[in-house]
Amino acid sequence: MSEDNLIDFGAERAKRIHDLKDKRLNEVRQAFEQAMPLTAGKKKKSKGKPKKR
Repeated sequence: MSEDNLIDFGAERAKRIHDLKDKRLNEVRQAFEQAMPLTAGKKKKSKGKPKKR
């Protein structure tokens, strides 16, 4: 039997888990961007002097 047909199950599992986590991250990122869209170039307006504590 040749060694070309050997499969590293640990590496394949790691790739699969990475792909699943990456997919989930993209879903969360898209949901966050819909909820709070990023505004390019705009800054928050300051409300004046900061409160002293």
